[in-house]
Amino acid sequence: MSRRFVRFAGEDGRPHAGVWEDGRVLELPADDVLALLEAEELPEPVREHDLDALRLLLPIEPPEVWCAGVTYERSRVARMEESESRDVYALVYDADRPELFLKDAGCRRTVGPGERLGVRADSAWNVPEPELGLVLGERGRVLAATIGNDVSSRDIEGANPLYIPQAKVFAGACAVGPAVLVPDDWAEPFEIELRILDGDGETLYADTTSTGRMRRSFQELADYAARDNPIPPGSVLLTGTGLVPPDEFNLAPGHTVEIQIPRIGTLVNPVAAAGDLL
Repeated sequence: MSRRFVRFAGEDGRPHAGVWEDGRVLELPADDVLALLEAEELPEPVREHDLDALRLLLPIEPPEVWCAGVTYERSRVARMEESESRDVYALVYDADRPELFLKDAGCRRTVGPGERLGVRADSAWNVPEPELGLVLGERGRVLAATIGNDVSSRDIEGANPLYIPQAKVFAGACAVGPAVLVPDDWAEPFEIELRILDGDGETLYADTTSTGRMRRSFQELADYAARDNPIPPGSVLLTGTGLVPPDEFNLAPGHTVEIQIPRIGTLVNPVAAAGDLL
């Protein structure tokens, strides 16, 4: 049986956790979603809430966020087009070892539903990267799925692959939420839908993809990430993007990014200058 968990701000100002079923949330006597994911049985609900009446928080506060790159053919093509070192991305797509990098630690650059994403002021080509995220347990065991946004500066990375930390790691560069899902069947692909809106709510870009187009499996990426690497339980591994806006598009303050994965929910974040989030 699938389960979908959220965290929300209670009337007491503290985070609470619950199970999201349709338009309601069954509050549980807990605030730690990781503990609920690892529990054999859930405690009895203490009350019921209307989902629309709640302010959702990060469903889990990941001690680390890791990202995989070039896991979709579309991503491989885009990275080759942007880069002066095209062979690097062609080789990693077909290699046994995936591209992996640390996006955040201590949840200092990761925001939740409704919170502001950041874009770099020294980049003229910023993009969202909608991705399925994996919540990891001990030794890379895959516990649940969530939605992630690996905001990136394509021109900085394209100038030199050694600049990837600057292209990927800055204030508000990552979003996760709105829920974590334990699916019935991990083999069923996840559909991913992206929509970017301007300040008037008009659609600037929209597209869809599916994790069925990924070259690598979820567990393969998790196993590589945890190999000889003490990733803390509750960390999130983003599995790469297959959605790339056209080259003339630049994500900018005032835009809003919506990422929907139907079985998980919709992650919505307004965009701001990264410097304003410091």
